[in-house]
Amino acid sequence: MSDLKVQKVASQTELERFIHFPWTVYKDDAYWVPPLISERKEFLSPKHNPFFEHASVDYFLAQRGEEVVGTIAAISNEKYNNFQGTNVGFFGFFEVLDDAEAAKALLQEAEQWVKQRGHEALIGPAQFSSNDELGLLIDGFDDAPRILMTYNPERYRAHLEANGYQKAMDLWAYALPVADFAANIPPKLIRVVEKIRKRRNLTVRTLDMKRFDEEVHAFKEIYNSSWDKNWGFVPFTDAEIDLMAKQLKQIIDPDLVILVEAEGRLVGGSISLPDLNQPLKRAYPNPDTPEFITMLKLLWHWKLGGRLDWIRVFALGVLPEYRGTGVDALMYMETAKNAIPKGFKYAEMSWILESNEMMNRAIRTLGGEVYKTYRMYEKSV
Repeated sequence: MSDLKVQKVASQTELERFIHFPWTVYKDDAYWVPPLISERKEFLSPKHNPFFEHASVDYFLAQRGEEVVGTIAAISNEKYNNFQGTNVGFFGFFEVLDDAEAAKALLQEAEQWVKQRGHEALIGPAQFSSNDELGLLIDGFDDAPRILMTYNPERYRAHLEANGYQKAMDLWAYALPVADFAANIPPKLIRVVEKIRKRRNLTVRTLDMKRFDEEVHAFKEIYNSSWDKNWGFVPFTDAEIDLMAKQLKQIIDPDLVILVEAEGRLVGGSISLPDLNQPLKRAYPNPDTPEFITMLKLLWHWKLGGRLDWIRVFALGVLPEYRGTGVDALMYMETAKNAIPKGFKYAEMSWILESNEMMNRAIRTLGGEVYKTYRMYEKSV
């Protein structure tokens, strides 16, 4: 093989090679879902992504001669470290051919980068934080990822562990047939939930698209306050939540957003998304195909070319004083009730920290089973 070199991305041409490289890695993979190239460009751009207002990132290419054989990003997230009281850096966008030397060189480059910035450890993969796509898939490789979930070759785990990376936390994805869940909810649970609804004077409703911005910011408060004690969490900034809301507004189904109020105050909310990865995979974005053609294919497969049968419970939050009261079960039940008439057959609840005992217990009580595991790795530098 040609000599290996790793270099920082320093031009638009090199950035495009960085973005396009996954198509080489996954060219024969039946389950990978390619992203829209325009979305990747905006996501990686400090001009368009508010993540860069509190973080710095560099991208690296591993090459043998003129051939790209791997990529990695090194990330310093000031907001995360301030919020969590830690001093770590992150790596993400780790993609590599079956080349152990290149994998080692890329990881070492990221390790040196974070060490030079005074960080004590490197954690990943994360692109870019817990508010984005997170974790390395370590099982469940015979299935495409759901919307906004990661996917990777099985060999990546061996590359990380061979280079001294150890498990920091597992993230679980649960699967549940929607109709089975709705048909087999324990009568006792229904009685308990209804009793709580009446006792606490809870009102359940769906998203009001006419008040979309107001609804989004109310949910942000729920989400940030309910997750702030969890491992790896970093709060959304206003700019980050505005960007996510703008993106999700194009695909969201208001009937799958369940909001719970007590005396006019929002105390719980859940957002489930149609699995747009299903039509996206069939449209198959490609660097060699003009994106307007890809978008036409995507719209056809989404709206006309076959019904989506998966949803993903993407975000769920309950105010601390309402935890353990059945509000989460209430939202799951309402989601299932609304999903069935739309033809959805399966729900993924993801991702759930393995350490979140209350949430894991609730999902298992409702019949959910872990069907994929994503792992976060860590190494001292």
